[in-house]
Amino acid sequence: MSTPLLKNRASLTHKLGYAVRNPARIAPYVKRTARDTWLRLKHPDHVAYYRAVMASDTGRNPEAAVGSRSHERWLALGEMQFDYLVEHGLEPRHRMLDIGCGNLRAGWRFIAHLDAGNYYGIDISPDILIAAKRTLTTYELQHKLPHLTITQDLTLEFLPSAHFDVVHAHSVFSHSPIHVIDECLAHVGRILAPGGFFDFTFDRTEGAEHQVLREDFYYRTETLLRLAGKHGLQARFMEDWETRPHGQSKIRVSNPA
Repeated sequence: MSTPLLKNRASLTHKLGYAVRNPARIAPYVKRTARDTWLRLKHPDHVAYYRAVMASDTGRNPEAAVGSRSHERWLALGEMQFDYLVEHGLEPRHRMLDIGCGNLRAGWRFIAHLDAGNYYGIDISPDILIAAKRTLTTYELQHKLPHLTITQDLTLEFLPSAHFDVVHAHSVFSHSPIHVIDECLAHVGRILAPGGFFDFTFDRTEGAEHQVLREDFYYRTETLLRLAGKHGLQARFMEDWETRPHGQSKIRVSNPA
């Protein structure tokens, strides 16, 4: 068992210890806390709150808004996601739904790889989707006719049944309270094509489940496996993803054969 997975980042003990080890990060953390407190008061609904967070972050730097500290890291994280799914059989003919597509950190690679019209990206943030269109233009992928759509929830009701071979959500559930994850798992099975699968990453803990500033949520693996099972989905922890240089873990769900 990895010791870091036992950390409760919401605890006062952890916060004080982190502050002692990283004094330069105290001021940015206080500033972020003040901003998030204001946004929580203004937007009690989680989707509205996180949409406001993304608007604030995207206004400063779209790549940082999706969790990349530098352009090089933005490229590396996108490549990591792309390589993993290609290794797991993603083909140009497949239809893919990218939940939380952001500014196309991985999406532009998927769009280039897939046949025209086969990429669907959705996000709750109109600001980040504007940045996504800039990325699409930068990489001259307009001819691939990707679908980029804003969404308010994860009921996926506007999408056709049994349509997608691959559904992908990278660093989405790490920012989602459990009822949002439950909503997605309740509906994703309907849109999966026969033999299709849904991969999602999450912040894993082996200690107490917790959240930090309503932006970062930490879940036990068995909680999410159980939730998928409740909706009749098969779910498994992806051990081979753990070898990648990424802080989150991955689960794959599919409809029973």
